Amino acid sequence: MTHGSAGTATSGQVQPGYPHQAGSHQAGDIGRLLLRCPDSHGIIAAVSAFLAEAGANIISLDQHSTAPEDGTFVQRAIFHLPGLPAALDGLQEQFGTTVAQRFAMDYRFTEAAKPKRVAIMASKTDHCLLDLLWRNRRGELEMNVVMVISNHPELAEQVRPFGVPFFHIPATRDIRTEAEQRQLQLLCGNVDLVVLARYMQIITGDFIESVGCPLINIHHSFLPAFIGAAPYQRARERGVKLIGATAHYVTDVLDEGPIIEQDVVRVDHTHTVTDLVRLGADVERAVLSRAVQWHCQDRVLRVGNETVVL
Repeated sequence: MTHGSAGTATSGQVQPGYPHQAGSHQAGDIGRLLLRCPDSHGIIAAVSAFLAEAGANIISLDQHSTAPEDGTFVQRAIFHLPGLPAALDGLQEQFGTTVAQRFAMDYRFTEAAKPKRVAIMASKTDHCLLDLLWRNRRGELEMNVVMVISNHPELAEQVRPFGVPFFHIPATRDIRTEAEQRQLQLLCGNVDLVVLARYMQIITGDFIESVGCPLINIHHSFLPAFIGAAPYQRARERGVKLIGATAHYVTDVLDEGPIIEQDVVRVDHTHTVTDLVRLGADVERAVLSRAVQWHCQDRVLRVGNETVVL
């Protein structure tokens, strides 16, 4: 876990089974502390004491250990500290020397009032891209969409009404290296998150290493049984009873990154391929928007190839 910028806290209707945050705290003096370390005695007490001594009031505290003994401990603390923007750098440094070193922690402090800068990459399929832009414009996703990158020009006119810069960078297997270099010129240092909203090109390990921020991908949940072209047609031919979607972080192993969110919808023999495509698109939109929101709210902590969503 590295030091980074933050998403903005939000409140709303709590859905059973989904992480939530009590209350609405949008002020500039609201901070978050996320940490991960080997579990041991006294972590919660040490973190709470540090924040109290710094003059912070803890608003919310969530934690989890992966095992009763020799597990990995993760924690997300939300706190109020007057003058937080000016104090944040010193807070991070002091925490590192007084608490984090003692417990071998990876940690980061963030400001709730600073939304993450997000780039969306898409191809020709528009439902996930337009849903994110629409939700963001309505204030449902606290992030700044700073650009859309596509390997096709078709979506430019649909993106234009949202006032987001659109960059067409052709990308095929033959010119992948050149395309990724052009993409990296736009992305590096300018974004905190890249969302692959049905971007239908392979992302190389070199790109993942160079971009300097996490990537979130969305795909239908027929993998691996229906990998490749026409998954809904092949699923209909097999008589599937559930279709779904998975949002996950991108790693250099295709579609094997840590899963953030999943959902399914039940179907039956009366549904046509067209029905499956429509229902699948609905699930993909919902799953991706939740995954992006949780990431931007600093709710997602990685533990190996898994995630804990607090």
